[in-house]
Amino acid sequence: MASTRPAVRPIASRSVVEQVTDELRRSILSGALAPGQEYSLRELAGMLDVSFIPVREALRSLESEGLVHTRPGRSVRVAPLGLADLQGIYRLRRTIEPEVARRSCALLADETLDALDAEAAGFGDAAHGMADIYEDHHAFHLALLAPAATAWDIRVLTTLWHASERYIRIGFGQLDPDPDEHRRRGQAHVDLVAAFRTRDPDTVAAAIEQHLARNEQIALAALTPDEQDAQARPGA
Repeated sequence: MASTRPAVRPIASRSVVEQVTDELRRSILSGALAPGQEYSLRELAGMLDVSFIPVREALRSLESEGLVHTRPGRSVRVAPLGLADLQGIYRLRRTIEPEVARRSCALLADETLDALDAEAAGFGDAAHGMADIYEDHHAFHLALLAPAATAWDIRVLTTLWHASERYIRIGFGQLDPDPDEHRRRGQAHVDLVAAFRTRDPDTVAAAIEQHLARNEQIALAALTPDEQDAQARPGA
């Protein structure tokens, strides 16, 4: 007798834990839950209008991502921002992204580059701040690297991009009121696409490294002056 079980199962609605995890992650990355701030599970559950259980499960996932530090006694601290952390993130990005880009530039279709060129120009729209375009910005960079990226490349880079997001949102957010910054932001991404169009690995790698260096300098604005000067102090 033939089975009546459907070959494709319907998609279940997202669990409360998934929703809580996504909302807490969004709030941390946007700065709504401030770096270094401590919260009780009761506070977080009250903000989200849920019970302790999904909050506790969500925090376990977020701790594995380095976004929070859980403490005994049902409290959690949002991971602080720090110079060593920022430098480590960009050191790893500079190791991985230019190398993948070298291989990807020969594999990207002209049609893909045309679409990315149009998207890049949109990043210069003064009506949209970094918080508005961040997801599209993430997808843009992934599309440039995807043809040559392995599943592990994407997994590691996604972790690094999320880790740098708090710094990027704060640093670039401080520049959002300046219309010239929006134009520069759009042009910087148009220039990246132009570099990939050359199909020259050295040109592409240099463009990626320059882009990362500029972003790291802007991300430094997310830190206090004392944190920025930490590397100059003895023992730093």
